[in-house]
Amino acid sequence: MSFEMGGRMTTHSVRHLVIGGGIIGCSIAYHLARSGETDVVLLERASLTEGATWHAAGLVGQLRSSRNTTRMLKRSVVLYDRLAEETGMEFDWKKVGSLRLAASKERLLEAKRLATMARSFDLEMEIISAAEAKALFPYVDAKGLEGAAFIPSDGHVDPAGLCQAIASGARMHGARIRQSVEVTDFEIHNDRITKVMTSEGDYEADTVVLAAGMWSRELAAKLGVVVPACAVEHQYIVTEPLPDADLVKRLPTLRDPERLVYYKPDAGGRLVIGGYEDNTLPFGDRGIPGAFVRQLLPDNLERFAPLAELAGQVTPVANTVGIRQVINGPIPYSADGDFVMGWAPELRNLMLATGFLYGIAAGGGAGEMIAEWIVEGRPSLDLWPLDVRRFGPHHATRAFMYPRAVEHYAHHYKMRYPGQEAETARNLRLSPLHERLKQHGAVFGSKNGWERPLWFAPAGVEPVDQLDFLSPGWKTYAEQEHKAARDGVVLIDQTSFSKFELIGPGALEALQNLAVSNMDKPDGTVIYTQLCNDRGGVEADITVTRLGRDHFYIVTGSGFGVHDADWIRRHLPRDGRAQLIEMTSARAVINICGPKARDVMQAIAEEDVSNHAFPFATAREITLGTAKVRAIRIGYIGELGWELHIPTEFALHVYDLLWQAGQSHGIRDIGYRTIESLRLEKGYLYWSADITPDYSPIEAGLGARVHLKSKQGFIGRPVLEAQKATGPERQLCTFITDERLPITGGETILHSGKTVSLACSGGYGFTVGKTILYGYLPAGLAGGSEFEVEVFGERHPIQRVDGPLYDPANSRLKA
Repeated sequence: MSFEMGGRMTTHSVRHLVIGGGIIGCSIAYHLARSGETDVVLLERASLTEGATWHAAGLVGQLRSSRNTTRMLKRSVVLYDRLAEETGMEFDWKKVGSLRLAASKERLLEAKRLATMARSFDLEMEIISAAEAKALFPYVDAKGLEGAAFIPSDGHVDPAGLCQAIASGARMHGARIRQSVEVTDFEIHNDRITKVMTSEGDYEADTVVLAAGMWSRELAAKLGVVVPACAVEHQYIVTEPLPDADLVKRLPTLRDPERLVYYKPDAGGRLVIGGYEDNTLPFGDRGIPGAFVRQLLPDNLERFAPLAELAGQVTPVANTVGIRQVINGPIPYSADGDFVMGWAPELRNLMLATGFLYGIAAGGGAGEMIAEWIVEGRPSLDLWPLDVRRFGPHHATRAFMYPRAVEHYAHHYKMRYPGQEAETARNLRLSPLHERLKQHGAVFGSKNGWERPLWFAPAGVEPVDQLDFLSPGWKTYAEQEHKAARDGVVLIDQTSFSKFELIGPGALEALQNLAVSNMDKPDGTVIYTQLCNDRGGVEADITVTRLGRDHFYIVTGSGFGVHDADWIRRHLPRDGRAQLIEMTSARAVINICGPKARDVMQAIAEEDVSNHAFPFATAREITLGTAKVRAIRIGYIGELGWELHIPTEFALHVYDLLWQAGQSHGIRDIGYRTIESLRLEKGYLYWSADITPDYSPIEAGLGARVHLKSKQGFIGRPVLEAQKATGPERQLCTFITDERLPITGGETILHSGKTVSLACSGGYGFTVGKTILYGYLPAGLAGGSEFEVEVFGERHPIQRVDGPLYDPANSRLKA
């Protein structure tokens, strides 16, 4: 590609440069080239597959907890189904299905939950008996099994052969693959990578894709880019041949999460047996040693022994068959155990594709999504659960990432109840109120490193989370908090909100281009709005307070700050006339709300906070005690209230004043679990669940936020204008039932026995006394009323209803 001429090195310019020749990098190059992109070059420092791909176990499973991640993995299967015919290269793709055993009643509940989720994701998965499971995998000891789940379209593959076939396909479509080329450094200018230096010369590229697996973090560090991807040790064994090789060949893959092990049939009648034990070792935490090309790590049979013992319980044959080989290799991981994908916020032309724990299963679909992201500007599936912008800078630190990765690894198969929290790397970002709330019985969860109260344990109750699939104990206390919010006055620590100020003479113009609402409002106005992409999908759901003519205060969710800031910054004028400034740590937030909130506020405020003086959706600076506070009259529970944005050092002072003034009114703290039930009753939506880049404000019922008459062009306007004129093709609907169902989201919604949607949010509304679900319906069904929801394999009638269930006229909110 580059060559010497008269002692000078020639630099080659390419359109797309992919760094990394594992399955992910090869798949990206393949899909870019197949989509018609020319001048696609892949650089591999050694030979293809020789990082982690070659020693991967090779299981191809599709079901994940996210609908779109599952859809992405289904696309892998579509590719693997056609690839041999397309390229003429075989790679031992065996679509034999997968079994997931349920060795306890709790595991059967878990399997049923997964099955109904799979149905809503349009993936075939059936619950079968223990006898049926044994018929599919005769080596299983069915004694004590409660049943199993079976996905017929899963399978297994030879990882190295698959990667070579994808690389061959990439070459067929015009991509060029250069092996034994090492990337050594980069040059950056104006937030873009302008040069990639390599062992064979320099490259200039419009887009640089970093798909270097466990080397991605070290390469990204040269760019000043934070990548929360790492590697940990993973072991599996290959047995000696079993007596019936033909039987082994026909076996499905097998997972027994109760005993932490998995199985894959291997060539020659052998079995691959692996698992996820406690206390695996991080790899490369002090730098990846040497070249580390096609290398394995020393066996650690002492650490593997507990897994071998558990495998012997599942399949007694494992106790008698010999071990042919032990594989101990580093596998990619991330700070939360999921992939790291998307445009790096720090640079405008760096695409990340790393941290793939199950890269063989994801490879085909992930490559397709990254190619779409590059060519179309965004993938056809919203991949927020995998987006690099879900992380903050602390996630990529050695002190956070490796302990958390080891914990997630150990919990890969362990029982995980809805709402379960990680235990490592905690107490990192503490609100000024943390110790006071702890004294009040707070049970904390973690969001983006922040410790936040989930619920409060009354006196005599241990402040430890109480989790369960069907009836978690915390709901009793959340119901009490819910009632206090509706009847009295409560305090919510919302310090973890992500907060920004947009300033400069171009600030208004920038917001008008970004937001669907007219942002040219009087100073002190609070505007709830959405920022859309060019397809009309919601990229951000925010509140904006106009502090001055060229000064705006933006508030978004705790976990969305990096994402939303990146979206805004990428659309700011390049001349510097508008600047976005991070303010999250500068201000704590106390939300005081409930029908008695004004009584408490007026008792300590120097200013008049009456409805006349301080109406809804306005903001003022007021004095509480000795603190000057930015009070914003808005909230997320549907009651009279204020968000108090307080200089951090004054926060505890203000909290204590409110707490003391509220004693005669029965004031109490409430947590985030209670917020969920309150907002469901009120019809308030949550970005990443009810509204996403896949759905428009009009489809979500937020058409009143879209101001087509009072402002001109903004991103997504043509699509939203058409939807307002002709009506959207789908609509977010509210469903209810008097039954108290254990809904957590992802459940299947059916009409006339057919799957029509999934519950994007759900829970119990304690005031209205009903289970509430949100889900999108095709326009032709949105007028219907009788539906069903499937929960843990059982169907229950639900009714579609119009409007918010609680205070639809907003009389309490505006009191």
